[in-house]
Amino acid sequence: MSSIDYEHYKFVADKGQKPLRVDKFLLNFIEFATRNKIQTAIKLGHVKVNNIVVKSNHKVKSNDTVTVVYDKPKETYELVAQNIPLNIEYEDNDIIIINKDSGMVVHPGHGNRQNTLVNALIYHFKNLPIAENKERPGLVHRIDKNTSGLLVVAKNQSSMSILSKKFYDRKIDRRYIALVWGDLENDKGTISGNIGRHPKNRKIMTVFSNSEIGKKAISHYRVLERFHYTTLIECKLDTGRTHQIRAHFQHLGHPLFNDFEYGGAKVLRGTVFAKYKQFVLNCFKICSGQALHAKSLEFSHPTTNKKLKFDSELPSHFQKLVDKWRKYSINQNTNS
Repeated sequence: MSSIDYEHYKFVADKGQKPLRVDKFLLNFIEFATRNKIQTAIKLGHVKVNNIVVKSNHKVKSNDTVTVVYDKPKETYELVAQNIPLNIEYEDNDIIIINKDSGMVVHPGHGNRQNTLVNALIYHFKNLPIAENKERPGLVHRIDKNTSGLLVVAKNQSSMSILSKKFYDRKIDRRYIALVWGDLENDKGTISGNIGRHPKNRKIMTVFSNSEIGKKAISHYRVLERFHYTTLIECKLDTGRTHQIRAHFQHLGHPLFNDFEYGGAKVLRGTVFAKYKQFVLNCFKICSGQALHAKSLEFSHPTTNKKLKFDSELPSHFQKLVDKWRKYSINQNTNS
């Protein structure tokens, strides 16, 4: 190998990581990677665990540092400004409130260099502040690709710093609407469980019973409507972990409706009769991903300190989904 190595990827295995072959570990971590490419990199000596070159069958364990290094720098690219329409709910000299559509990726990443929210932001707004990651100008927080709803964007460095601290200090009230599988036992409740990367599938998160593994996560919920086989809820977050609502409700045994990654994209409640199954399949077709919408944001303005509250309607596909379940539930009660 060259006397100069350039780090392309670096991952630290979570405390709860069970021994896993390094090729499988990297396959779960590196988006769009193929097993063949990973194994080739390992054979060429480009993969290290705790700074030691390893073979494919090496087992990655808790707290191990896995790096992928090459003899040339990691390829860089410039963010492309794209004239993509944005749903702007509010704007002033310091902040922008965006209502993101389901299906839009928030920021560029491997395999998604264009057509993201950031590509649209840098077209419509100049000189957005850069935080730790230069690929995410203006972003204070994010929501998943298939989650719709409200995001706050900072227009200057001062606003970014203040808003980032508000998120860290849990001084921003965020409320989500979700449709989950099953009939929740209680009308309201709190889910507390540390969240971290799944030990085997690194692309999703999981809840750990051991308080020393993962990061503290707290979600509060209340039931809005019950449809017997599904339940419409409002969820308020105390913390902002990756996939927090999705992981917490999977852990509770009530994954989000049509959430493929967390087991909600199949018939989980109800009968196996063809008519009901077809109804559920038709519901899946309405929404492209998990039934989750970031409905409201409430916080103090970073400059004026004035209390601000923003609320959004459910997108049409989500509202149609709710209407279908409501009608089905009413018909079931009438016929029973």
